[in-house]
Amino acid sequence: MGSSLEDLRAFPEEVRLEMGHALHLAQLGGKSPDAKPLRGFQGAGVLEVVETHESGTFRAVYTVRLVTGVYVLHAFQKKSHRGASTDLRDVDLVRMRLRGAEQHDRAKQDRTGGTP
Repeated sequence: MGSSLEDLRAFPEEVRLEMGHALHLAQLGGKSPDAKPLRGFQGAGVLEVVETHESGTFRAVYTVRLVTGVYVLHAFQKKSHRGASTDLRDVDLVRMRLRGAEQHDRAKQDRTGGTP
């Protein structure tokens, strides 16, 4: 969703590989040991993968709760130095993109007669 693909592509190669692996596992119905539910979202349907690299900490947020696939909602480098919490602007962006993903998912189901 949004600029997530371009943002992921801008990450250092090692980070991209780890996050790509986590997303691949999600597509197969599994879960990376590095994936944790993102606080503030109901249940474990919105997950976050955090990777640390010499150039900083990187995060990718995705959802597995939609029928038609795994949606990457946000990918970013953590800028805050105030602990491990996610900046409110990033959480708001995830919420907005989740709503967009839900709409996309419904429209895709309508086009395909309800099958993924």
